[in-house]
Amino acid sequence: MANEHLATYLNDHLSGSIAAIELLEHLESVYAGKEMEHFFAELRKDIEADRKELERLMERLEIAQSRPRKAGAWIAGKFAEFKMRLDDSARGPLRLLESLEAVELGINGKLALWRALIAAVEIAPALRGVLDYQRLAGRATEQIERVELRRLEAAKAAFTT
Repeated sequence: MANEHLATYLNDHLSGSIAAIELLEHLESVYAGKEMEHFFAELRKDIEADRKELERLMERLEIAQSRPRKAGAWIAGKFAEFKMRLDDSARGPLRLLESLEAVELGINGKLALWRALIAAVEIAPALRGVLDYQRLAGRATEQIERVELRRLEAAKAAFTT
């Protein structure tokens, strides 16, 4: 049962990372030629690297990737994009705020993942020595800080125009 729970948990986070990457790719295209394009591209590369770490862990633990969960994440991402499209124009300040907030929520989830694995490694030998969970938690914290600065700037723009 514990391995089944771990497989579900890791697949949920893998699906979330795929949705986040898709959102960031969309934001890169929306802000093409603008300073924000570089910000979103760098963040996407970081999240892709973290996703690869998660995939490596799953492979090492012989956990198959769940296609239905990936499809569900894709559908949820499309609904979120549709909702934001209704709220504001493509480059509108509210849409940027909501997009940054969605990305930050996802990164907070990733931080929770790494922290959960740090706690579980004490009693789950299969998790030991596979990844540097502390380093990954630190990367997530750094990503949150980067996004939070932009999110607060977007909030000021969204609520003062």
